[in-house]
Amino acid sequence: MSAQQSTLPPQHQERQPGRQEPMQPQPRGEQRAYLAAGKLRGKCAVVTGGDSGIGRSVCVAFAKEGADVLIGYLEEHEDARETERLVREEGVRCVTVPGDLGQEAHARELVQRALDEFGRIDILVNNAAEQHVAKKLEEIDQAQLERTFRTNFFGLFNLTREALPHIPEGGCIINTTSVTAYRGNPGLIDYSSTKGAIVAFTRSLSQSVIGRGIRVNAVAPGPIWTPLIPASFDEASVATFGANTPMRRPGQPDEVAPCYVFLASEDSSYMAGQVLHPNGGQIVNG
Repeated sequence: MSAQQSTLPPQHQERQPGRQEPMQPQPRGEQRAYLAAGKLRGKCAVVTGGDSGIGRSVCVAFAKEGADVLIGYLEEHEDARETERLVREEGVRCVTVPGDLGQEAHARELVQRALDEFGRIDILVNNAAEQHVAKKLEEIDQAQLERTFRTNFFGLFNLTREALPHIPEGGCIINTTSVTAYRGNPGLIDYSSTKGAIVAFTRSLSQSVIGRGIRVNAVAPGPIWTPLIPASFDEASVATFGANTPMRRPGQPDEVAPCYVFLASEDSSYMAGQVLHPNGGQIVNG
């Protein structure tokens, strides 16, 4: 089987961040049967980048497990409304808060809204990210470098700093890193660098707060079919997306979300500073 086999219909979106509604096929975020067990009943979660893709699937899975959810997103209002609808269908509370996580003030706004609505934050999922393809390092100017780090790392850092005083003993933080932090990607050098920083941040913070009864872990997805993909790559690249994995296909958001449920629940009570790797069989030894 060729590593360049077709895995998806060719498609491209001109606007960053991408939108889920026009994608074909639709990412499988909530359609697959999920058997909940009330693992997060009574918990309150903040999920950034929760409007679509992995974030949407995490929000819905959390809701099925009983958690109230605050969805942070940039400005993809239609996608966010659909995620809110799916979350509310599970009988829990849901709040959507748009804004640029790269702005420090927005981190404070997200935390305050969560406190106003829910009274506390039990689970923080730092999932928001952006990426921009560049064929070589010389194409990445200072503006792009700063923009990518501002969203992917500084936003995560600032939001965690603001939320941490309000996360009680038994709470948790889950960061979204990437397989690119371990394998690298020649067309996503700045993006991969932010994801490497997130791995180091996860490990360091976990050691810093473990004595407070707060667990910090991460998830490093491989090629997952989300709006970020058609918004980043050309049609030809999208058509073979995920074909170079041992499973010869891209993953779906609902194949990743259970990692977040596991790390948010007591099932992972003896795990801190660790990274889970839903990546289609790529061995990264990380």
